Amino acid sequence: MIKILPITKAREDLTNLVNRASRMLDQYVITVNGSPAAVLVSPTEYESLKETDKISKDSGLVKAIKRGEKDIREGRFVSFEELKKDLSV
Repeated sequence: MIKILPITKAREDLTNLVNRASRMLDQYVITVNGSPAAVLVSPTEYESLKETDKISKDSGLVKAIKRGEKDIREGRFVSFEELKKDLSV
């Protein structure tokens, strides 16, 4: 859950907020004069967001993901158990 905090509150409790973001993956939107100004997230979440952005900008990769999702919906896939069985032959 994303929590919204004014910058004055964030400043008072910054150490705790950083620890919670890092350990519990809490997310904080920090506001200045009531408007969002910054976001505090864990490094893991930040890297995930960067990777998602990178993927979304690669049109070939997005098309491949959509094809894969369509294949799954239409039953065109091999289960892990089937794959293991086929590879042991």
